[in-house]
Amino acid sequence: MASSTATNLWVLLGLGIAGVLLAAKRLRRPARPDNGAFIARLELLPPPQPPPPQARHPLTDLCFAIADAFHVSGYITSFGSLEWAKTHDAATQTSLVVSSLVDGGAMCVGKTVIDEMAFSIRGENKHFGTPTNPAAPDRVPGGCSSGSAVAVASGMVDFALGIDTIGGVRVPGSYCGVLAFRPSHAVVPNSGVIPVASSLDAIGWFARDPSVLRRVGHLLLRLPYADIRQPRHFYIADDCFEMSKVPARRLTQVVTKSVEKLFGRQVLGHINLENYLSSRIPSLRNYLNGQKNGDSKFSSLLALSRAMQFLHKHEFKDQHMEWINSVKPAVDACIVGNLSDDGESTINNSQDARKEVRAALGGLLKDDGILVIPTVLGCPPKLNARELSSPDYNVRTSCLTSLASMSGCCQVTLPLGTHDKCPVSVSFIARHGGDRFLLDTIQTIYATIQEQIDVLVKSNVSSKQAMNEEAAEAAKERGNIAFKEKQWQKAINFYTEAIKLNSKVATYYSNRAAAFLELTSYRQAEADCTSAIDIDPKSVKAYLRRGTAREMLGYYKEAVDDFSHALVLEPMNKTAGVAINRLKKLFP
Repeated sequence: MASSTATNLWVLLGLGIAGVLLAAKRLRRPARPDNGAFIARLELLPPPQPPPPQARHPLTDLCFAIADAFHVSGYITSFGSLEWAKTHDAATQTSLVVSSLVDGGAMCVGKTVIDEMAFSIRGENKHFGTPTNPAAPDRVPGGCSSGSAVAVASGMVDFALGIDTIGGVRVPGSYCGVLAFRPSHAVVPNSGVIPVASSLDAIGWFARDPSVLRRVGHLLLRLPYADIRQPRHFYIADDCFEMSKVPARRLTQVVTKSVEKLFGRQVLGHINLENYLSSRIPSLRNYLNGQKNGDSKFSSLLALSRAMQFLHKHEFKDQHMEWINSVKPAVDACIVGNLSDDGESTINNSQDARKEVRAALGGLLKDDGILVIPTVLGCPPKLNARELSSPDYNVRTSCLTSLASMSGCCQVTLPLGTHDKCPVSVSFIARHGGDRFLLDTIQTIYATIQEQIDVLVKSNVSSKQAMNEEAAEAAKERGNIAFKEKQWQKAINFYTEAIKLNSKVATYYSNRAAAFLELTSYRQAEADCTSAIDIDPKSVKAYLRRGTAREMLGYYKEAVDDFSHALVLEPMNKTAGVAINRLKKLFP
């Protein structure tokens, strides 16, 4: 009986320890090795290489991942929702686009996280967790194809597929700092992909290397060989860059310098896109009712965004409302809150706007033009930021993505380095059907873009350094004025400011030491003089002031050494000579 009791106690103790360890493990939340990008690992292997002299498969040696909206035979497509996965069977066929890539020589290695039901552009998912943005870990990765963008940005795959309805590839591409391509609407077959809003959906892809982006595009778009056609017009949408929270010059300078270098200054032009659209898309007037006064400057762009939002939720409801009503899942509030009924006239107006904006952009860009806009409004929002749940954030972010979504034009997100330690990007848009032209242009300009980013970074560093040096000199001069007025502490404050701005000038330390001597702060004076001498070993004043400080501290031998050194540097210096004679008489 005693033995049984002891055994039970040991069992209870073991369970208690296990519970504590489990709780500690949960609290630590160790980072997943794949940054939370994948929900399932799998292997779809390409066929054997054809025998020589036939060419190797075009995507040989590349691996890729697919967003969790693409079917793979034998696997359940969970569509970003555990409740969806529980109520759907495994796919019986693999998506055509996935099969095409595998047959083209690439290996598929897994499925990646998407926003719940691919609805949002935030990149957060309560079912599978939010993937960690490798470029800015405290920021959202963007959605809906967040996991695919993270997998590419982390270097886990060469490229990845996503679904772009209202920005689902372009936004995470920008937030994670990778190339992201949305092709022209309906040019890549979407059979075997769960639809979100059919008239807006496009299968897009991410890559770090423009040649990979292009190779994938040539296979999926089934493009025959053709000579590369150079762009003849680059239109910088000045008003769109005014909307951005990143300084416009930071975004446009690299592009304009690169275009000038490769194609000449004559191809560059500027456009006020708001004015252009308002004069060519009359149906947008139906979406201007009740807008805020502050939106008037960008009324057409915001109206286009609202038209897209109406189409998005209307077609989403047609596809998925029956399942939501029958299963009654705990769907994210951002989905439920957007599924209110809309009148038939509103949908018709949205469809009219779509036709008109395609005609308007087609007329502007023709066969050889590119429109340059910011991809998003600014840096990626922080995780759990309030703005993510704000309707205003979604509308304003979508006003930029709505251009390609509504017109069906092709668009590429082009990373431009960082701003405030976060990725920034611009987008190039070509007319509907101009996919080869756009991919070839990116291939041509990408290396020059990277060179110009490096030039900009170096110039910014040197410019900031020059500004700091100028401000430091001004602070020193104010310190000198305060010193002459015998305002010793005020002088010390100014010299300290100068040192913070530029710590490589011996005079700033030496002057502060002089002020410290006046306040009898001898140890601080000695330390400052030592710093000055380390920077400039020939600073006579620093040796004299350190000698004085050491004499007052009782370090007579060291003081004599300092005065002697000053005398060597400046043999006629009377202050040093007098000090040496005085100390030798007092302490022979």
